[in-house]
Amino acid sequence: MLLSESARVTTAHEASFRIQYPNSRPRAVKVIALDEGSAKLVDDIAKQPWHGAAFFTSVLFDAGSAPGTEGTTLKAWLNDLAGRTQDLVTEISGADCVVVVATAGKNVQSPAMIAEVCGIHHKTLIALVVPDDDASEDQMDVSLRALRPYAKMLVIAHGRDYIEAMLTALRA
Repeated sequence: MLLSESARVTTAHEASFRIQYPNSRPRAVKVIALDEGSAKLVDDIAKQPWHGAAFFTSVLFDAGSAPGTEGTTLKAWLNDLAGRTQDLVTEISGADCVVVVATAGKNVQSPAMIAEVCGIHHKTLIALVVPDDDASEDQMDVSLRALRPYAKMLVIAHGRDYIEAMLTALRA
């Protein structure tokens, strides 16, 4: 009797050639809140069990290290959820990708600097804009225009569940 291809690959002998572990590993994802509203959201999301994600609630940088300033060394820091200060360049260089979160209509902190470091280290920058209940179309447009030049992917994320799903899809 001739076995079909499907039946052949399910025999014990053929099954012994299968890889017995998952084909994907958690990724080192850095999640950075760009404003006060998104910092609260990021803090809440960080309480979930994540495999390779690190969460930061603020970006601080030396005024002399602004992007486009010649002859300066980039000096920027991130505050993690425990209040510790981490070096922006070191954190991004060790990441697989960087996700920034912004609240619609809010003044976002330093997306250009984060994008510059991502570019130097060849890291993907993903931007999530979260509209609150009273966000107008104009506020959304302002936020989208502020982040569009820097992000490889720009997403309007409708709430916490959407952001969690996005991070899960990124294998964070």
